[in-house]
Amino acid sequence: MATRLELFGDTPQLDAQVLLAHIVQKPRTWVMAHPEQVVTKAQQTRLDDAIKKMEAGEPLPYILGKWEFFGLEFDITSDVLIPRPETELLVEKTISWLKASPERRAVADIGTGSGAIAISVATQIPDTRILATDISPNALQIAKHNAKKFSVQDRIEFIECDLFPKSNVDLRLSTFDIICANLPYIPTETLHRLPVYGKEPTLALDGGEDGLEIYRRLFKLAPNWLAPRGMMLLEIESTLGVQALSLAYDSFASVSIHMHQDLAGRDRLLEIMLP
Repeated sequence: MATRLELFGDTPQLDAQVLLAHIVQKPRTWVMAHPEQVVTKAQQTRLDDAIKKMEAGEPLPYILGKWEFFGLEFDITSDVLIPRPETELLVEKTISWLKASPERRAVADIGTGSGAIAISVATQIPDTRILATDISPNALQIAKHNAKKFSVQDRIEFIECDLFPKSNVDLRLSTFDIICANLPYIPTETLHRLPVYGKEPTLALDGGEDGLEIYRRLFKLAPNWLAPRGMMLLEIESTLGVQALSLAYDSFASVSIHMHQDLAGRDRLLEIMLP
């Protein structure tokens, strides 16, 4: 099976193990420990159907209908971006900052998608209060489902909007101690050349001509929503570090700005701290 999957990912052996574990409804570690396992006829049919979908270009996480992020198994569909390990850096920094500032508990997750960021934070910081927004109603339905799955729905307010809510929306919170965002950041021309194009929602990937179009709009709006001494944590395209820093310095005065690298040493997370 791994041989058939070699053309459709960088980790065919892992993909094969994950897919087989899903089919036989066992942990991946169990599948690895039982290579002699023989699937039933019905399981083989499901396995063949899943591989055919992958061969047709459907990503494995959508076939499974779930994907792990920050130690949690999120339910997903093709309406949301597949959660990725590099975004865990944003979650880690958010949690660390909140733990160091026990009086700061208001968080906004802009462009929540599957709810991975907001829900991961909520499970780790039980007294946090979170606003999660998304322009896609279908994405918000999935995020709400995941919030209920992990029993944090009472601490997350989901609102359909473009970045921030309109002023006439009844919010439990009006300003936020920390604003998180993993917004579309791939330049349009670049996106059209990537294998991910057409397989995951373009709405969640296309960052405009230079990849920073949506962040420009966010920077104009964010000061009205950020509390004094508040912070923004923004995931960026790894090749746009210099441009993102320049945009931040041009957009804000008297702020502290820092770029964090991911585990591969690539620019990944822009931190902006208000005075």
